[in-house]
Amino acid sequence: MKVYGIRNCDTVKKARKFLEEAGVDYTFHDYKKDGVNADKLATFVGEFGWDAVLNKRGTTWRRLDEATQDSVVDAASALDVMIEHPSAIRRPIVESDGKNFIGFDAVAWELAMELGELK
Repeated sequence: MKVYGIRNCDTVKKARKFLEEAGVDYTFHDYKKDGVNADKLATFVGEFGWDAVLNKRGTTWRRLDEATQDSVVDAASALDVMIEHPSAIRRPIVESDGKNFIGFDAVAWELAMELGELK
């Protein structure tokens, strides 16, 4: 399992704590330290949709100038913004053998573990 995010993000901290307490082994990929792989991000956008992967509720998005925000109209333009501003990527994104996940929801993750989708 691989968890993508930013180390100091509160939601990522909660997700990592959840996995550690559940005894789940994972590798952590920090966008700030390890960078953003454009192909991997494009895969996530293909799976979840660009509007789900781009975090428009976060501080990074709100701090972007209006012209940049208005330029995001499709997957390609969203990818450009997320690659330039990794903090605008919704976190965490989890690659698991059973199923991939975006965002953290303890109840959903517990159910996914029971179903063998999060392992």
